[in-house]
Amino acid sequence: MAPNPLREGLGGIASRVPTALGDAAFQLRVFTEVGIVRPIRPDKLARVAERYIRWGASPALGSTANAITHPNDAAIVDQAGTLTWEETHRRSNALARALRDEGVGLGDGVAIMCRNHRYFIEATMACSKLGAVALYLNTAFAGPQLADVLERESPAALIYDQEFTELLADSARTLRRYVAWESVEGTDERTVEQLISGAHGEDLDAPAEHGRYIILTSGTTGTPRGAQRSQPEGLGALAALLSKIPRRTEETAMIAAPLFHSWGFLHFILSLPTAATMVLRPKFDPEDTLRAVAEHRARVLAVVPVMMQRILALPEEVKRRYDLSSLEVTAASGSALPGELATNWMDEFGDNLYNLYGSTEVAWATIATPEDMRAAPGTAGRPPRGTVIRIVDEDANDLPPGETGRIFIGNQLAFEGYTGGGDKEHLGDLLASGDVGHFDDEGRLFIDGRDDEMIVSGGENVFPREVEDLLSDHEGVVEAAAIGVEDEEFGQRLRVFVVKEDDSETSEEDLKNHVKSNLARYKVPREIVFVDELPRNATGKVLKRELAERELAD
Repeated sequence: MAPNPLREGLGGIASRVPTALGDAAFQLRVFTEVGIVRPIRPDKLARVAERYIRWGASPALGSTANAITHPNDAAIVDQAGTLTWEETHRRSNALARALRDEGVGLGDGVAIMCRNHRYFIEATMACSKLGAVALYLNTAFAGPQLADVLERESPAALIYDQEFTELLADSARTLRRYVAWESVEGTDERTVEQLISGAHGEDLDAPAEHGRYIILTSGTTGTPRGAQRSQPEGLGALAALLSKIPRRTEETAMIAAPLFHSWGFLHFILSLPTAATMVLRPKFDPEDTLRAVAEHRARVLAVVPVMMQRILALPEEVKRRYDLSSLEVTAASGSALPGELATNWMDEFGDNLYNLYGSTEVAWATIATPEDMRAAPGTAGRPPRGTVIRIVDEDANDLPPGETGRIFIGNQLAFEGYTGGGDKEHLGDLLASGDVGHFDDEGRLFIDGRDDEMIVSGGENVFPREVEDLLSDHEGVVEAAAIGVEDEEFGQRLRVFVVKEDDSETSEEDLKNHVKSNLARYKVPREIVFVDELPRNATGKVLKRELAERELAD
């Protein structure tokens, strides 16, 4: 009998109904718990629904929806003052109109080199309303890196903080340029504030295509690459994340992590559907962060691990000066979170720590809750709903718990490829994370290192991360970073750079014996170099490339 296409089509639809119903029920439950689904006046609900159809799940939607439902609530608190959701919406409308009048249109790139303040948020919303492509530049980039990125991405305009004028002088000479945050009075360039004040703030028509955004990779091992994304279809990814990190509507979030980085940017995005107040500071200062959390009664603090380290290093009398009883969620990501640092944070500030493991390319992979990190310090947690993780050997065979292999990840928010061409390695629909790791018997993920950092010493595989974490747990050590160097006898050997506690008398031999007592002998570093600090990028990742260059120079 010939197949019946109609019957097969209906059967395919029928087979997906339970999954679709389950997803809908899951989203409804999560959004109700968060407070996104709540009683609302019918006329406002109709207006928000119409905006969702028009704008999709985009920053433009967050702007216009919150102007309808929370017009007078604070949206942004920065060093220039407070803006309500209505003000933020109208200002970003005006900025979008002004940029359009300046020649920025659908699909054009707008480079944004701003620290954490209102103009980053408003520029992002304006790009979304124009259907433009927002390109986020790392505020720690050097001139040559900026020149390479701007030449490759070819944006039509640049919005930047005044402090970067000299740095951008050559690479952005031909771009339309607008100063965002003015660090000193007076500039020859046109400012974002002038653009906003010179245009009206009525709503715009939705563009023919939704805007996109490009977040640059950290560049810790080479030239930063642009990872491009469009806005997600549907709300499943948002529900999955909120089911693991308990953000709530109308809360206050201190976003200390840089907004240009995927982690800080994610908390901006999460603040839109929750109508959260975003507290922003242009530069991180550990005491000022505690002061801001206490002053604004922030429920959420978004950080990278090195920020946690610097806060914990404050004198006890300074930490006790601020009331942090409002803090219920410390959300960390961006670099490795050692188990001891996680435990010390929770001992100091309570079990409020949530750690996300992911990357610019794959978005998130796993999230560790406080319960996970108490039970298994150092874990990266478990994948949220809709995320698939496989750990495989060199032949792509799945490995059992306890065995280390390459990590491949699949979810709804994987990037669309690098803007300069190329992609991450695929395994079916999954992307390589670039890391190696293992699951424990409870399904928790542990990261053992980068897949390109593994060294072979005397025929044995050694992953630097294991040695780094062990040494970081030593009472005389603040942090450690290990690299592989050439060795005539063993092929490669470990060299470890260590930052000691200020009053520590720990010696190189003490630390070698510590490793020897806890790990196999072939994992004992041949050399330990004491340094005052480790080189880091703006998001706290250790720049091992610089350590390797230092080794060569030595």
